[in-house]
Amino acid sequence: MAKIKVGVNGYGTIGKRVATAVSKQDDMEVIGITKTRPTFEAKTAAAAGLPIYVPAESIPAFEKAGIAVAGTVDDMIAAADVIVDCTPGNVGPEYKEKYQKAGKKAIFQGGEEHGLTGVSFNSTANYKDSWGMQFSRVVSCNTTGLLRTLSLLDKAYKIQNAYVTIVRRAADPGDSKTGPVNGLEPSVSLPTHHGVDVKSVLPWIDITTMAIKASTTLMHIQAVVVKLGKEVSTDEVLDLFAKAPRVRLVSSKDGIKSTNQVMELARELGRDRSDMYEICIWSDGVKVVGDTLYYYQAVHQEADVIPENVDCIRSMCKLMEGPESVAKTNKALGIDH
Repeated sequence: MAKIKVGVNGYGTIGKRVATAVSKQDDMEVIGITKTRPTFEAKTAAAAGLPIYVPAESIPAFEKAGIAVAGTVDDMIAAADVIVDCTPGNVGPEYKEKYQKAGKKAIFQGGEEHGLTGVSFNSTANYKDSWGMQFSRVVSCNTTGLLRTLSLLDKAYKIQNAYVTIVRRAADPGDSKTGPVNGLEPSVSLPTHHGVDVKSVLPWIDITTMAIKASTTLMHIQAVVVKLGKEVSTDEVLDLFAKAPRVRLVSSKDGIKSTNQVMELARELGRDRSDMYEICIWSDGVKVVGDTLYYYQAVHQEADVIPENVDCIRSMCKLMEGPESVAKTNKALGIDH
């Protein structure tokens, strides 16, 4: 069977990771990436042998920088079967028109509104909803983290309601424009959008979220309180998490007491760009009291959505069922389970 031809529009924090992940799959290939400026990321993409497509007006700047250009962004769109759109938030509507005109499938990221596609995606929560669709949207990093665990709990125990406080990183590690931030900044517009985004995938979940921006660039922490539809033991919940794909149990007893130590673990695992694709839950921070579950989980904002994009490609192209795709992607990326 011919490989799915994937174009990555936007080779930044998420785009470059998607390109690497796609290149590791045996049923798809990266036919090109786009950049608007000849930055170091454009140079590393060229060194990796990735065809680079640019806006027509940017061609002289790339030529001056000595970076070969394969064509324009429109040329890449024409050559691809599926475009993974990793352009900055709110640019999506402009590109959606291009994709529609070219008759191409496209995946957008969580920075865009659910209404852009009408379909939002999470591999384990609603894989089938994007089956054969022309457009879909992989939800944000925080929403992906919540869906990974809440969908499990809802299937097993039926969630009555969930309350989540998110301590979120102020900026990505490579971003010097919005950080460092010497303080804690609450999101005073309540409830925050994260719960609404969860409901774009699981509309029946009763969830409320709050968020605080913190002086870190590494990860988000989510403090989750869930009222379950039945009383279960802490050990039962731990067993559920331990068997779940893309969920990793860590423990303060093993020296992992903070997000920087979670990231050190990712480095020790030898991951591409030291990425932690899994949602990390502190096993010694999981507690059930009656029908109420409490737990903490860490979300690597640069990485957890990457395998979701790969699975979304398969769903939209009707290549295989959800569990099979998740297992295939996990094996290619070196994710446990």
